[in-house]
Amino acid sequence: MKNWCGPMPHFTAMRTLAVDYGERRVGIALSDPTGLIASALTVIQRETDEQVVDVITGLVAQHGVERIIVGNPITMKGEAGEKSQRAAAFAMQLGARLNVPVELFDERLTTVSAERALLEGDVRRKRRRNVIDAVAATILLQHYLDAHR
Repeated sequence: MKNWCGPMPHFTAMRTLAVDYGERRVGIALSDPTGLIASALTVIQRETDEQVVDVITGLVAQHGVERIIVGNPITMKGEAGEKSQRAAAFAMQLGARLNVPVELFDERLTTVSAERALLEGDVRRKRRRNVIDAVAATILLQHYLDAHR
């Protein structure tokens, strides 16, 4: 392994929040300040979109978020179905309320990957149900961060 010599490379880091939007629960993940590592933050029990937007608004202010990614559940054929349209409408609602960029990002198979990871970690069913959305948001965010390095 080579040792690093010279000045550190310059890059612009941005704190990013990811949203795994669902009808009952909304998973939230947050990047570290360097914009390299995603971590699960919370799960919001969804009552209304407005209530979720209120919670996310508070999280954006609390954590200094500069960008929001909303998972876009497009079909395996690459088509925008009903869930994708709801996610897009929610992203527009967030964008209208917040002064940070909001963008959709392909979330295909993130929930499947989250379920697999939790099963491999031997997480009990009740606990899995409570955290799967945050884990899916974390996987979504890590894919986004990796793709934009």
